[in-house]
Amino acid sequence: MNPMVWALLVLGLSTSTIITMSSHHWLLAWLGLELNTLSILPMILKHHHPRSTEAAVKYFLIQALSAALILFASIMNTWQTGQWSITHMNAPAPTAMVTAALALKLGLAPAHLWYMDVMQGMTMFTAMIMTTWQKIAPLTLLYMTLNHLSTNTMLLIGVLSTTIGAWVGLNQTQMRKILAASSITHTGWLITALSIHHALATLTMIAYITMTTAIFITLISTSTKTLQDLGTAWSTTPPLMATALLTTASLGGLPPLTGFMPKLLILKELTLMNMTPVSTLLAVTTLPSLYFYIRMAYFTMLTTPPNTTNTEQKWRFKTTYPKSLTTILLLATMTLPLTPLCHLTT
Repeated sequence: MNPMVWALLVLGLSTSTIITMSSHHWLLAWLGLELNTLSILPMILKHHHPRSTEAAVKYFLIQALSAALILFASIMNTWQTGQWSITHMNAPAPTAMVTAALALKLGLAPAHLWYMDVMQGMTMFTAMIMTTWQKIAPLTLLYMTLNHLSTNTMLLIGVLSTTIGAWVGLNQTQMRKILAASSITHTGWLITALSIHHALATLTMIAYITMTTAIFITLISTSTKTLQDLGTAWSTTPPLMATALLTTASLGGLPPLTGFMPKLLILKELTLMNMTPVSTLLAVTTLPSLYFYIRMAYFTMLTTPPNTTNTEQKWRFKTTYPKSLTTILLLATMTLPLTPLCHLTT
């Protein structure tokens, strides 16, 4: 793709998200979401392949449906309340429609079936954008309408997403599908945090974006697309794959790594609010997701592939990696001691 076209798409993507985040009018927020969809579609279609075309069509239909639901709900709310402000969602029907539309847009359970297929049809870099940047605008709308949303519904969606995301990732061998299941699970944790503590949701989002970006950059640097590729990726750069082992464990939430921080704080807040059954259920649903993270870590460095690899000197052919890789890997694995500082400043 032409660099100017790519820069224009990235500019449109970032601008549309900022428009949605800074707007208080439903039409302006809807406009930002539509611009966001139109900016990401050429990135998905960059490689002329039937899977890319299928992913782009599915993504377009899902985003168009959710945007239409948001527009319809905002018109209904304006009809009943007389104003277009996002923070004034007093009518029950528009509130329920906005919740369903944003859950569909984020790929939350039970509206998650499109997410893994769309992720599989795009490049690793576009998949990284899809799991990180694309979640910011819908989560901002959820944040602004939260006072009028049902807390029980949000908690139900959160627990359902963590459970289903952990289950659907168990039998996957494609890295993009595994990370899509991981995204569904972490977004469930995020929705749970959003319904109980705003600042904690911000911290959870920052930690999730850091860890996901770190693992995606590692996979892009080693050209890893499947679990089978993980078994021979050590020949590219053993130190990087050893760090990738820690990053995948961090994604699973193992102490003393960064991923343990948001889960610990969320479970603490739920327990303090006398929601012990919800916190217990969330802790139990972590175990299946932890299984496929540990499986990734096992394939990365803890085992030798059954066949002798012919690429033992593969590291000679690629000696340069992104300069930000070291910093983001450190943030994704060693931020747990800063938990009190992070929790107080978000």
